[in-house]
Amino acid sequence: MKFLIINGPNLNFLGIREPGIYGKQDFTALIAYVETVCAENGIDCETYQSNHEGDIVDRIQAAYGNTDGIVINPAAYTHTSVAIPDAIKAVSIPTVEVHLSDISAREAFRKISYVSPVAVKTIYGKGFTGYQEAILYLKTLLADNGRK
Repeated sequence: MKFLIINGPNLNFLGIREPGIYGKQDFTALIAYVETVCAENGIDCETYQSNHEGDIVDRIQAAYGNTDGIVINPAAYTHTSVAIPDAIKAVSIPTVEVHLSDISAREAFRKISYVSPVAVKTIYGKGFTGYQEAILYLKTLLADNGRK
């Protein structure tokens, strides 16, 4: 089983950018956490981060045919991008949307997600553990559908 973990704009600045909202752990710690969760669960994972919408779309498209599941934190593109959910629909790879903060309790514009309607699940407000929940959800979903 292979998962692609995508992180959108500014997540590379974890620990620096608004630590009261996003936490004090840095991006390297997030990647180490995700890689550990995947390894402990027998999942191959590739991590990817970009501040550029088109690059994220390109990476989703490149996953077609060689990736079983996607975990994506589209960050600010959650609320602005139509291209990212279109790419997710195009590749038909089960995708879980995840957010470190509770987007439902923040500014009004953050309550709108263009990604949620195409995701099999959306998880928010759980910090790093939201990624673990997303990975385990996809693993179970895929196993239930006969993929190992």
